[in-house]
Amino acid sequence: MSSTHPVQVIAVTGGKGGVGKSNVSINLSVCLAGMGRRVALLDADLGLANIDVLLGLRPKHNLEDVLVGECSLNDIMLTGPGGIRIIPASSGTQRMTMLGSMEHAGLIHAFSEISQQIDVLVIDTAAGISDSVISFVRASQEVLVVVCDEPSSITDAYALIKLLNKDYGVDRFRVIANMTRSTQEGRNLYNKLTQVTDRFLDVTLQYVGNIPFDESIRKAVQRQRPVVELSPRSKAALAYKQLAEKVDLWPLPSTPRGHLEFFVERLVQGVPGQ
Repeated sequence: MSSTHPVQVIAVTGGKGGVGKSNVSINLSVCLAGMGRRVALLDADLGLANIDVLLGLRPKHNLEDVLVGECSLNDIMLTGPGGIRIIPASSGTQRMTMLGSMEHAGLIHAFSEISQQIDVLVIDTAAGISDSVISFVRASQEVLVVVCDEPSSITDAYALIKLLNKDYGVDRFRVIANMTRSTQEGRNLYNKLTQVTDRFLDVTLQYVGNIPFDESIRKAVQRQRPVVELSPRSKAALAYKQLAEKVDLWPLPSTPRGHLEFFVERLVQGVPGQ
């Protein structure tokens, strides 16, 4: 793989808490690793980290230590299921939820040190529309919006998309329906969202499928394992594998977009005249 090979960066977000972003992030990461990709998973809920808890990991250091200069990213990375690399955040630390724009930029630039080691960075964002959520989403190439069958989920997803579009010019989003009772329910959720985005925003939404409601997920969470490992033939696991196959076909970035983004130096190297 050449030194200028770009890293695929995917922000998993949704606005509302409780829609299953972390499960989507973990299982998508493990599936991509199973396809031969070198995957890092960033827990970007800087104040209430939960990826390590969901996977039964006990990090000694986290992103807060990187921010204050005590550790490098390489120092804090843990090896998770399927060989994915986990970048843990802090929990119960208010300071990390109140970072300024320069500190967010510093964290994003810090990832350049691991750019040679990974093919894909999956970012599990926090709930809501805080500055950190906006920073991490804008610095990604792909925005995967998770929605479920609750009115507040659609409302909050729309609010997030509207903010990113109106204030920051983000105009392309991918949507996955989670915990659905049927394939049609997933499609209906997507249609509800596009009805309002088509009317009020200048954005492109692409539906990438649904993850069915599956008791296997609850059992996997209790066992602190990804469902794709614990119950690989379950409906949810098969849906995650289909999602990973689609994600693997998404085009890689080729040029910088002119604002703060992850691994931008890999893109600049590939631009003629640089």
